[in-house]
Amino acid sequence: MRLTDFWRLMAEQFGAVYADSFASDYVIAELGGRTVRQALADGWSAKEVWRAVCVAMDVPPERR
Repeated sequence: MRLTDFWRLMAEQFGAVYADSFASDYVIAELGGRTVRQALADGWSAKEVWRAVCVAMDVPPERR
C-alpha cells in the first residue's frame, strides 16, 4: 500500500481533520505503543499501520 492510499483511507474513514489529529495523538497498542506517525517514521509499512488502525478503531471489514 502506498502512503497516498493510506492517507486517503484515513481521510475517508475519519475525515481529513480528525485523521491528521488521530495520526499524531492516538497511541495504538498494535503498533507497539506508537502513534500512526511514529510507526510510519519508524519504518512500519502503510499496510501494517492501516491494519492496526482498523483493529484499534473497529473499522468495518469492508473498509479494511
